[in-house]
Amino acid sequence: MNRNPAPDISDPQIRSQYSVSAIAGFAAIMKAWAVQDEDARKLIGELPPDVYESIKSGKYSETLSEDQLTRISYMIGIYKALHILLPKDLADTWMSRPNDNRMFGGIAPLEFSLKEGLPGLAKVRRLLDEESQKH
Repeated sequence: MNRNPAPDISDPQIRSQYSVSAIAGFAAIMKAWAVQDEDARKLIGELPPDVYESIKSGKYSETLSEDQLTRISYMIGIYKALHILLPKDLADTWMSRPNDNRMFGGIAPLEFSLKEGLPGLAKVRRLLDEESQKH
């Protein structure tokens, strides 16, 4: 399969181009997953409360960092995979439900992601991508 190469998000111009839609996607996913503000701020990379409030209200216009775009990319991939694998109501609550997969050890994938940070988000995305490839 011939895929387009991923954009070079180390380039500030590329990050600027993707930031607005990434912020909107992140805010929508946090709402769909019913993630508490404090946890959402951690997922995107330890944002101050006032910055997160501007993201939630759609007033944030800064360029995201490479780390933030990477985190959001993983969350978008997780969201899409869940909606491929599960009915909407289950897809939107999966992250907050305890999970008996060996990787999670009985905790919710959201808790796992918060504890593990960026590597945790990558692991959750990889797990779900593997499952969605089977369908």
